[in-house]
Amino acid sequence: MMAAAAPRLRALPLAVWERDALKAALVKAGLPADDIAAPHRLFWRFEREDDMPAGFGGLEIHAPDALMRSVVILPPLRRRGIGRTIVAALEQEAQWRGCQAIYLLTTSEANFFARLGYAPCQRHDVPDAIRASEQFASLCPATATVMVKRVS
Repeated sequence: MMAAAAPRLRALPLAVWERDALKAALVKAGLPADDIAAPHRLFWRFEREDDMPAGFGGLEIHAPDALMRSVVILPPLRRRGIGRTIVAALEQEAQWRGCQAIYLLTTSEANFFARLGYAPCQRHDVPDAIRASEQFASLCPATATVMVKRVS
């Protein structure tokens, strides 16, 4: 069986005042959304070639590393490779911004991220700047799995 081709998506940066749809998608998926209006957070809306919204994803840059966050696929489009495509786009963005590693927290998708090359790590091994982020320090539960991938 041949692997399906990765879906082609267009990434559109979200300005702070455009983040209501992201917040609604995160809340519906049970993901943290309390800090998405902060201006130093980078978020993108991903659309299919037919202009249909597919999902969202974000990065917080804490040089020389990044925190991936708020990856959410709209429910009718899940299980079609869109998440993999969004993660790859965010990894490329982090590389362009000079990041060496990407960290993330997940309560339910550790297997998905492991298939994409992310490895579990201990909280005390995470750089201070990442651990000090709102997402890490207070928004995600202490039971969330911490994962990392080197990108440089």
